[in-house]
Amino acid sequence: MATVALRRPKKFLRLLLENQKFTIGMVIFLTLFVLAIFANFFIETGKRTSGSLTPRQPPGETALLGSDSLGRSIASQMGEAVPNSLQVGLIAAFLGTTIGALIGFSSGYFGGVVDGVLRILIDVFLSVPSLLFLILIASLLRGVSVQVMAIIIGLFAWAWPARQVRAQVLSLKERGFVQVSRLSGMSGLEIIFRELMPHMLPWLGANFVNAFIAAILAESGLSILGLGPQREMTLGMMIYWALSYGALLQNQWWWWFIPVITLMALFLALYLIHIGLEEVSNPRLRQQGA
Repeated sequence: MATVALRRPKKFLRLLLENQKFTIGMVIFLTLFVLAIFANFFIETGKRTSGSLTPRQPPGETALLGSDSLGRSIASQMGEAVPNSLQVGLIAAFLGTTIGALIGFSSGYFGGVVDGVLRILIDVFLSVPSLLFLILIASLLRGVSVQVMAIIIGLFAWAWPARQVRAQVLSLKERGFVQVSRLSGMSGLEIIFRELMPHMLPWLGANFVNAFIAAILAESGLSILGLGPQREMTLGMMIYWALSYGALLQNQWWWWFIPVITLMALFLALYLIHIGLEEVSNPRLRQQGA
């Protein structure tokens, strides 16, 4: 695993900015985020309440992105939904990547009984159908907040990065620099955080983005099934309400199309960022893309 991110951060940043996939992905992502912030600042939040606009109004001067069957502004809802969906992805990806990294480093480096117990735990979580458990937990905890939904998703997102980190650490711990660190008197935790983790930072960054995508997808799926945060708006909940009120049958295309196309753009942006990070952190992929 390359360590250019740690040793030469300026070069790593330059390579990222020169990577076309990463740049396009970041432009799309930042555009969506800025538009959502713009909607929050310049569109009255009162237009999210029922009856604030004429119901079933298509996009136009009065309603920038139209209104739904209850007379709520679609643009105002988007200003709330996009940041909330990003919040779900951020919290869940952070939890999943952090927990997975800590378990993977501990399992791979310490070995023995620690590795045996943690490896069984990892295999159990990998074999469990996480989507089924997410549906079960969400159905039992109706009315959850965006933050609670993100934590639930994050607690099921650590097993895959844990396995990958463990495999990398099993190889890294046999290298000379780790042996020198042991001889110098460094403890196991010091070696993990100061010697091994820097080698895994580029991969962990790419995994974080991948977990971000999976978390938003999981939340959207649960919300469309009616198991999302009912009292808060996310992109998935917007699609759920549109389907519940028959937007398709009533030809209110703007109600369901706008959150759907936003989700597609968000997935595309994060996927391009993920591929860009992988290409920059992996010299072989970078040479193939050249």
